[in-house]
Parts: sequence; C-alpha cells; structure tokens
Amino acid sequence: MYLANLLAEGGMNDATYAAYWAIMIICLVVVFLAALFAIILVLFQKSNSDGIQGITASSETFYGKNRGRSIESKLKKWSWIVLGVIGVLSVVAYIIQIIAP
Repeated sequence: MYLANLLAEGGMNDATYAAYWAIMIICLVVVFLAALFAIILVLFQKSNSDGIQGITASSETFYGKNRGRSIESKLKKWSWIVLGVIGVLSVVAYIIQIIAP
C-alpha cells in the first residue's frame, strides 16, 4: 500500500527521502562493523588442519581439549551469527533500494 502511494505521488517527499537515507546509512554502517567483527572472529579461530604440528606428538590434557573446544564452538557460533546479520542486512538494504524510486 505504501509503495503504491509513493509511486502514485510521483516520488518521495522530503521526510521519506531523509528516512530512506537514514535507514540506508544505518544498514551500511552496521554491515561494515559486522564485517570487521567477522574478520576478527575468523582470525581468532583455530585452524582445522594440523599442518606441521601433526608431525610432532603433543599430548594435551582432557581439560585443555574441552576448554579449547568450548572456546572454538563459541567463536564458530558467533561467526555464524555475525555472518547471518550481514546477510540479512544486505538483503534489507537491497529491498529498500528497489522499493524507493
């Protein structure tokens, strides 16, 4: 209904134009910050491959293994959440650009 009224009027008025830019700037800033946070989260995660450490036999304690896994699982969970936020906000920004003439 709102889109039909907007198109029937032949464009956006000043308030709609200001709201459009405010929403777009907020979305882009949040996407930018979430992308930086995602980069930091991914860099903190441990690699899945052993690489050259697989040659040496290192013994870890049970506590050390479980502590690492819980931290790794939290980092992995937050990475997916942040990447989901980036995806959703990107789609929202795209839809807003399509709706606004």
